[in-house]
Amino acid sequence: MKLLRVGTAGSERPALLDAQGTLRDLSGLVPDIDGGLLADEAALGRIRSAAESGELPVLDATGLRVGPPLARIGKVVCIGLNYHDHARETGAEAPGEPVVFFKASDTVVGPDDTVLVPRGSVKTDWEVELAVVIGRTARYLESHEEALAHVAGYAVAHDVSEREFQIERGGTWDKGKNCETFNPLGPWLVTADEVPDPQALSLKLWVNGELRQDGTTAEQIFPVAEVVRYVSHFMTLYPGDVINTGTPAGVAMGQPEPKPYLRAGDVVELEIEGLGRQRQELKGA
Repeated sequence: MKLLRVGTAGSERPALLDAQGTLRDLSGLVPDIDGGLLADEAALGRIRSAAESGELPVLDATGLRVGPPLARIGKVVCIGLNYHDHARETGAEAPGEPVVFFKASDTVVGPDDTVLVPRGSVKTDWEVELAVVIGRTARYLESHEEALAHVAGYAVAHDVSEREFQIERGGTWDKGKNCETFNPLGPWLVTADEVPDPQALSLKLWVNGELRQDGTTAEQIFPVAEVVRYVSHFMTLYPGDVINTGTPAGVAMGQPEPKPYLRAGDVVELEIEGLGRQRQELKGA
């Protein structure tokens, strides 16, 4: 299933995109799309049955904003330097274990919402990423099979980053990762049954119409199953938590000088095979 949330910011309603591409209203069945829903197999079953029967009301998508596909996100766990080609382009050695950092859940915005270039920024960068959404409480998972069984679905994430704040301003990466609007998510939460192999997805990103990233999750150093298993040994993952799993080569930081960092007025578009497409216009904060 392709689950999404539509409407003005803070007032989104749950919806479903059916197999014919028709937008359907879920608000009569469930109050929202969140961790509680993802952990409720009976509720998900009711949605599947209603979708198959064609009984869900149609929503007019004209002019309708698409919000983040998940409400009340608990935490956003991020994995850095998780693609062989990205590590090579930045001159970094491939890590021996996953590099883990966090984004605050309030960085999450809709897939087509405005992204704000922070005040004083000179190195705002782009990163298309596969987001993993947790559907069952996960702690100390032992196998890859067990890890994937805890995944509710997948989404497109844009891990916007300010490299000067991240690398040159001291401390951890957090200052360059948690600026307002720095994690567009969606358009859809695609349930795991529709993604048989998360290591066989193409990822692309364009800046002002120019293709900048063209990669595949096959290049991940630590595949999705290993990331979920590994992280569960350091923290408990709950339904509705999100893991951003890293970005392929092609970021501005990896380009020759002068590096083409983002500025107000730029347009970024990104997509992952089967998971949908985003488009953001950048403005000054």
